[in-house]
Amino acid sequence: MCRELSWLPERDISYAVNCILDQMRHTLGHGGRIEIRGFGSFCLHYRPPRRAHNPKTGEKLVTQPKHAVHFKPGKEIRERVNANRHSPILHEDGEYAEDFE
Repeated sequence: MCRELSWLPERDISYAVNCILDQMRHTLGHGGRIEIRGFGSFCLHYRPPRRAHNPKTGEKLVTQPKHAVHFKPGKEIRERVNANRHSPILHEDGEYAEDFE
């Protein structure tokens, strides 16, 4: 794909990507949902406060409630990832990744 856009200056591509990311931050920041067809969707999930402890000190505490960004992959990307799941992964150095299953 980069070869297809080789006539575009890198700063223009960077500007376009940053504009898209800014719009995504704005939409999610206002509680909206984002769907990119063929890729997936982003939304917020509420995380209520919970009891926890500091493993280093053993101190008990209660976490603050928060919203976390949740990504749900679309059907097309899920199928493509799963179709390639058992293909060996070749690293840049020419070595295959180990399979830990």
